[in-house]
Amino acid sequence: MNSSRRYFLKVAGLSAFALAGGVGSAMAAETVAVPGRGSYESDSRALKAGRWAMVIDTRKINTVEQMRKVINACHKYHNVPEIPGTQEVKWVWDDTYHHAFSDEVDPVLPTHIEESRFFLLCNHCANPSCVRVCPVKATYQTEQGLVAIDYHRCIGCRFCMAACPYGSRSFNFQDPRPYIKDLNAAYPTRMRGVVEKCTFCAERLEKGQLPVCVEASEGAILFGDLRDPESTVSKALAENYSIRRKPSLGTDPGVYYII
Repeated sequence: MNSSRRYFLKVAGLSAFALAGGVGSAMAAETVAVPGRGSYESDSRALKAGRWAMVIDTRKINTVEQMRKVINACHKYHNVPEIPGTQEVKWVWDDTYHHAFSDEVDPVLPTHIEESRFFLLCNHCANPSCVRVCPVKATYQTEQGLVAIDYHRCIGCRFCMAACPYGSRSFNFQDPRPYIKDLNAAYPTRMRGVVEKCTFCAERLEKGQLPVCVEASEGAILFGDLRDPESTVSKALAENYSIRRKPSLGTDPGVYYII
């Protein structure tokens, strides 16, 4: 056995002794604080649901001007950056019927439907494909049916973007902060290299408040518990004809459109 190997074994042996005996004796000689399990208490004002859902009445909100008012309110509140071009970041947006409902096969559409704009956002699906593909569980589903993102856990792989059939997610190719015109200090900003999207205003629900888009729409967008037959969304769906985006994919989207 050469001297270098003998020296290595000697050091390793002393280290093992220190860990097993020396450190153990020191721990026995004094009280060691053990980290406790974290706890979280919801605000007493928090709104709760079996499953949150949104109903958009396209008879009341269907023009660019109406959409822009709601979109601006959401983006300003949530510090969504205004980045032009292919690196655009969006939480909510508007589009045509044919782009929004590309799987709806109807050769003869009423003129008011074909010419209308539709308010689009994350559908907070009951069976979200984005959650299944995230390798680090940064995208997850809450007990109340919200599809959320942990920005600190996100590694920027963009698997969730590829899996989402609704185009509801945006990636921060660069630091978004310089592109925020009017910073809302009450809401956190994101960082470069993470995905973001609509959250159904989870932080507002915790305070007993409705989503920003619901308030800004002045009654055109409804929000509530889909599992409660007495909720505003359940009653609206029971009394009106509605459609959803790409329900045939099996994701069970939580956003409904009254037409």
